[in-house]
Amino acid sequence: MKKNLYKSIAVLGVLMTTLSACDKNFQEINIDPINILSTTPDKLLAPALVNTLTPGMIRNRNFNNELMQVTVSISDGDGTVFRYEYRNTFSDYLWNSWYVQLTNFKDIYKLAGKPGMENKSYQGISLVCQSWIYSMLTDTYGDIPYSQSNQGSTGTLEPAFDKQKDIYLDMFKKLEEANTLLSAGTAITPSSDPVFKGDVAKWRKFCNSLYLRLLLRVSGKSEVSAQVIAKIKDIVETNAANYPIMKANNESATLAWTGLTGTDPFVNPYVNGVRVQDFRSPAIGSFFIERLANWNDPRIDINAANGYANNGINRLGISQGPGGFVGVPSGYAIGAGVVKQAYFYSYDQTSSSVAIGARSLQQSPLTGILMNYAEVQFILAEAALKGYIGGSAENYYYTGMAAAINYWVPNFPTAITSPVFTKYVNEADIDWLNTGSTEDKLEQIHVQKYYALFLVDMQQWFEYRRTSHPKLPKGDGLRNGGVMPARMTYPVYVQSANPTNYQNAVAAQGADVISTNVWWQKP
Repeated sequence: MKKNLYKSIAVLGVLMTTLSACDKNFQEINIDPINILSTTPDKLLAPALVNTLTPGMIRNRNFNNELMQVTVSISDGDGTVFRYEYRNTFSDYLWNSWYVQLTNFKDIYKLAGKPGMENKSYQGISLVCQSWIYSMLTDTYGDIPYSQSNQGSTGTLEPAFDKQKDIYLDMFKKLEEANTLLSAGTAITPSSDPVFKGDVAKWRKFCNSLYLRLLLRVSGKSEVSAQVIAKIKDIVETNAANYPIMKANNESATLAWTGLTGTDPFVNPYVNGVRVQDFRSPAIGSFFIERLANWNDPRIDINAANGYANNGINRLGISQGPGGFVGVPSGYAIGAGVVKQAYFYSYDQTSSSVAIGARSLQQSPLTGILMNYAEVQFILAEAALKGYIGGSAENYYYTGMAAAINYWVPNFPTAITSPVFTKYVNEADIDWLNTGSTEDKLEQIHVQKYYALFLVDMQQWFEYRRTSHPKLPKGDGLRNGGVMPARMTYPVYVQSANPTNYQNAVAAQGADVISTNVWWQKP
């Protein structure tokens, strides 16, 4: 009996030793060698920027461009965006994608404040990017979760929706804090920053340029107009040294795609996210292409002798149709039998037996635009025209136009006194209307701003909703009473996942339909 007892104790001892060793080995083999368990701000920044730009670019292509007559689908089917009709499922993508990236940017702020990782620049960049994303979300949907958003880890699973006015006022606070943090100039890891390669001064200029965009967007609202107009003047004139803004194209906030195909982290999202046949499928809208053609614009010039083209492919990668640089009228009636004309090349096509490749916008390094210098100049042009700031609206208008062309055509001069630029303006008949009305001049500014905002997420749509410029033609086949949609509806699942706060938002803002104006659109 004793012998058996000793045997049992011995076996138990061996088992305990084995289990202990197994437990240690189990822990070791279950440490993921690829995914990091802890991270630092520099490791989060680049993926968050790419994954914020990507959905903005995709929805720019298949939503903004269709509403704003850049492209027109050749379709008589239902749910055609260019007819102001789209399915509720369109709403999910941006909401889901951008809220995820907000978590990453908020984590950057927290990590950059921890002992041993303190970095004011990463914190400032985080606040700039949070404001950038929140502004796109609220301008797309209206009232959204803001003050309680992205707090699932602390138990807030049904966040309240904040009013758009409150969101804007708090974004202004974020940008003020970001400007202060970035003014310290704390170095960051250049390789972590695919936008400015570690140039903190340029991040600060983006911060204040974005600030101007958002201030101008709500400048027409009586509740806040006095304070935002005063702030515009403060940034541009009174306190300009403390609020640097973009001063040239090389200070534009852009992510230059370096990958062509495959798994490169900086491959153009249009390569992996859009099939080649789909990229070249839509026709280009008459409003977009025919003005460029009438102006003999360098952006669509196919004459290599002018230095604006390569192998007959213009800088915007646009192919002529049967009628040349001709577009399709947007909003055409079902059964109208329109014929596809000009369209955007896909990267797999060839010209004179040479692959188009990166000359197509599908593979171009130039399409990752957060905000460009030309937009800043048109903001200043409108502000000067309305008397918010001093300076010449005419000069801002011309400077913005030259910068918008130069972004795509690098050898086009940015100096508005250049003979090349003045010749272009005179022959295109787009001179500043000195004797025109304020509305005439606003139309001039916003026609050119429309081209400057080409491919910039949904900024064309936001600006049109704010200003009703540029004047877009109305096709006979438009839905929604022929009125430009004012918003996307909330994702359907939000109604069941966050029902009380969803209902509160609808009660405060208005029906959850595309015709309900957001706060800054309301009289």
